[in-house]
Amino acid sequence: MTTNLKFSKALRLAGVLTCLILAFYTANAQKVKQKKHVIIGYVGGFRGLLDTNMVDAKKLTHINYAFVDVQRNRASLRFRRTDTANFKYLVGLKKKNPALKVLISIGGWSWSKNFSDMALTDTGRKAFAVSAVDIVRRFKMDGVDIDWEYPNAYGDGNKYRPEDKVNFTLMFVELRAELDKLEKETGQKQLLTAAVGAFKRFTQNTEMDKVGKLLDYINLMTYDYGADLAVHHTGLYASKYLKTENNSDAGTQAFIDAGVPREKLVLGMAFYGRSVRVSDSTKTGLGSKSLERMRGGSYTFIKDSLEANKDFKYYRDKSAQAPYLYNTVTRQFISFDDEWSIKKKCKYVKRQGMAGVMFWEYADDKKGYLLDAANGHLD
Repeated sequence: MTTNLKFSKALRLAGVLTCLILAFYTANAQKVKQKKHVIIGYVGGFRGLLDTNMVDAKKLTHINYAFVDVQRNRASLRFRRTDTANFKYLVGLKKKNPALKVLISIGGWSWSKNFSDMALTDTGRKAFAVSAVDIVRRFKMDGVDIDWEYPNAYGDGNKYRPEDKVNFTLMFVELRAELDKLEKETGQKQLLTAAVGAFKRFTQNTEMDKVGKLLDYINLMTYDYGADLAVHHTGLYASKYLKTENNSDAGTQAFIDAGVPREKLVLGMAFYGRSVRVSDSTKTGLGSKSLERMRGGSYTFIKDSLEANKDFKYYRDKSAQAPYLYNTVTRQFISFDDEWSIKKKCKYVKRQGMAGVMFWEYADDKKGYLLDAANGHLD
């Protein structure tokens, strides 16, 4: 009888502990406010092992891990040991945010050179799709993001050919087919997304009306706009002070005009600055001839170090809804996003009926200035 009584008490205690544990995790999950819009963060693995305290999972809906390479018609982990460790860490963040989605991003600025060769044949596209989805399967991730920077267009060191226009579409057809197979295996939704150059020429070099039907989200890289002049590299609108068509609104409208549903479009935010030295010491530097590139730096560096530097003056171009800094002594011009421009972009996204925002890159906002702004103004 004594033994049975002790056993009964132990069972009751175990039951209570189980309920408490479940309640803890349920409460923790409920603390993560469900977002109406996506906030997609690119997290770079190219620096090595990620700082496990760096990523605030509760402030994101998606993480795109940058990057996986394309080698011999396969998705290839160039830094296998660190990549696999980083995958496990990022997937583990779902304990803090069960709704978080983690994707591999393939390609990027440096690793787009083999896309054209891979996509040229049926066998190449098939092998690539199978290998990419196999990575997703092995590490229990949520899908694939493609960052083919230069389909059917010149890019330094990148192969390209006219056939890219159709093959770009066919590559996504193969990827969607393989992800559908994985969905049947796991019973979980598998995402297919793309990062795209946000300008009209990209839509002319591809079949975005067809591609848009295959993708869950299209991440508009509305940054790195450049010219021979000091311009806004991530401005929301065209500036009345500049004669350039490159801006976030124009890029967005180009994709809508190309037949992409606006509810799949994700607006890009730059968590870093672009800087040039200009030819003359004008009042603000904006529109001056660019002589050479200089360090722009992360937004953390810009906010904490440069904005407090008396040699730099802060400006807001309200026509472009873009901030910038200018140093009349060194003639250094710096263009970037800040909390003010992020607020403007979030309002634009809601007004346009877009899916949300994305940013490059997480490590450039270590104190969360811009991520907090996006969370505060988007939902």
